[in-house]
This record gives sequence, structure tokens and C-alpha cells, in this order.
Amino acid sequence: MQRASKKVLTPKQCEELLKILKTRFEKNTKRHSGIEWSKVQEKLEASSEKLWSLHQMEETGGEPDVVGFNEKTNIYIFCDCSEESPKVRRSFCYDNEALIARKEHKPKNSAMNMAAEMGIELLTEEEYRNLQKLGKYDTKTSSWLKTPKNIRKLGGAIFGDFRYDTVFTYHNGAESYYAGRGFRGALRV
Repeated sequence: MQRASKKVLTPKQCEELLKILKTRFEKNTKRHSGIEWSKVQEKLEASSEKLWSLHQMEETGGEPDVVGFNEKTNIYIFCDCSEESPKVRRSFCYDNEALIARKEHKPKNSAMNMAAEMGIELLTEEEYRNLQKLGKYDTKTSSWLKTPKNIRKLGGAIFGDFRYDTVFTYHNGAESYYAGRGFRGALRV
């Protein structure tokens, strides 16, 4: 993965990423009905750090796309739209606290750490359910979700998946990790 310093892409990387994002945007219009690509691109071109984060989402297999627009704040919402939880982001425990607490067989990283490094946030349960209205995601995998503080304080974390034509959210110990569980991110631009 080629990365420029200070979270800035080269002009060539920007051009290639914008082309990929535009193609995906045009191919999946039901995810963002009524939103114009030219306005999205204008916002992206004005924010090199957001482009860098989208590049990280793309490079790790997330297939980011626009899934919403907040008219009040003039913010576009991008989300990982890969069919399954991105493979490069699987086999992580929930957060750094869980990673430190794990004494044996530590995973390489945590979902919260990697998301922060990428400049994105884990999806909330509400965002995950909204994503599932746009397609069927995580039919064979699952994704860690941003966990409410009261649950995390007690040692747990939540995840979601789609089985039996239903979106499920469930819990696990935050230090657990599985080959089929990763995370999906959101980015506001």
C-alpha cells in the first residue's frame, strides 16, 4: 500500500481514487438517490485528509460509497459497502484496552485502533441497520459496531451481521476476535 506522508495523497492517487469512487457512485445509485456526484467531488477535492481516509478504506477492501447526506450540516456520509466485512480488517479485538488486556494469542490490532489510524469511525448500530436497508451485507461475516459506553465499561462490545433475512446485533467480550469478524467504517465529508 503506497502512502504519502502526512495523510496526503499524490495527485495521481487522488485522480485514481476519484475515478474509482465516481464509478462506484454511478453504479449504485440506490445508495444515494438525489445526490449529485459533482457536489460530492467538490467537497472531496477540498479535503485532502478525507481523501486520504477514503483511500485507506479502499486499500483495505471497504469499497466506500456515499450512503447519505445531512442537509443541515452539508455533510456527505461515506460507508464501507463491501459485501462482507473487509478481509484486511478482520481478526481484531474491539479496542486498545481489550488488546492490552489480552495476555495470550493477541491479535495484530484492534478495530478501534485501526479505524482511528485510518481517520474513520466504526458504524453505530443505527448506521449499520441503515446500511442493511441498502443491500445485504455481512451474510457470511460480522462487523464490530461502535459500542455504547455502559456495555464497554462492563467488558463487552457489540457486533452485527445479516442472517435469515434479518439484521442481528449481538455481544461478545471486547477482547475476543474471529477470522470472520472485522469492522466497517464511516467517514463524514
